[in-house]
Amino acid sequence: MIEHMDVAVFGAGRIGTIHAGNLARHARARLRYVADVNAAAAQTLAERHGARTSSVEDALADPAVRAVMICSSTDTHADLILRAAAAGKAIFCEKPVDLDVERARACAAAVRKTGVTCMIGFQRRFDPTFAALKQRLDAGEIGVPEMLVITSRDPAPPPASYIAHSGGVFKDMLIHDFDIFRWILGGEAVSVHATGGCPGLPDIAAAGDLSHTAVTLRTSTGALCQINTSRRAAYGYDQRFEVLGSRGLLQAGNVRPTQVTAWSEQSISSDKPEAFFLERYRDAYALEIEHFLDALSNGTPVRTTIEDGIKALELAELATQSWREGRALSIA
Repeated sequence: MIEHMDVAVFGAGRIGTIHAGNLARHARARLRYVADVNAAAAQTLAERHGARTSSVEDALADPAVRAVMICSSTDTHADLILRAAAAGKAIFCEKPVDLDVERARACAAAVRKTGVTCMIGFQRRFDPTFAALKQRLDAGEIGVPEMLVITSRDPAPPPASYIAHSGGVFKDMLIHDFDIFRWILGGEAVSVHATGGCPGLPDIAAAGDLSHTAVTLRTSTGALCQINTSRRAAYGYDQRFEVLGSRGLLQAGNVRPTQVTAWSEQSISSDKPEAFFLERYRDAYALEIEHFLDALSNGTPVRTTIEDGIKALELAELATQSWREGRALSIA
């Protein structure tokens, strides 16, 4: 068992800050370097956790660095995976692997060739509520799963400047939901039908993307999944799903800042859902980093592999094609 390891974080933005903090709190790890094109952001994050700033090249060349966490912009992920794999470093990479499926597959081939560990950041699998539902589902509590319904809505849309370079809603937003589909139903899709629109959000339409989507997937067993998403939900960050089985139903609901409910003559009220993903998945982010580091320490496999990243990206690509062509697609 490895008792201690040094880790470099690439990217000092919102998610890099979250992961660096969780890494720094882990007993068997040390944040050694932070690298970012924004030197000031890198310096601030490094100083917070007693680390140093570094170039990517220098961090990868340091033999003391056992692993890297890729938390930079999506267009840098594939290049950093390839470079880290060539340097023999274990890799944690935020989703997606890349916006191009072939480029992502090339990354997977490099990971297989070098034999390094590569985990993709599908943090929803580590959410305590979602994981508890999965455990009860696998235990047979509701029999054979027949239908999964996923609701995934952001509180407000991102700026149009972000939309233009995001890769589209299916790759940028629904890629997590495609991973949940594969994880919960335990199978692959044999058909995909996606549709969508931009009701009341003309800026997103002008950028060539969608604000609202509805996707239907079917597995080889006939199990169905319906994913509904929106980039705008006035009441907060809406993240929930339910599984209908042959003997019952399991639901995973939203997380709220508090669980207090107020009852009065006029109404019954409770807190709105958490503000956004950093708050909603606070525990999940900590648990996935703990899992990554524990897997490296113990020499055990990671739960969310680069192959999982590719499968979700492939579904996002097919959903994009289905929407553009206005038809359901069968998957050979």
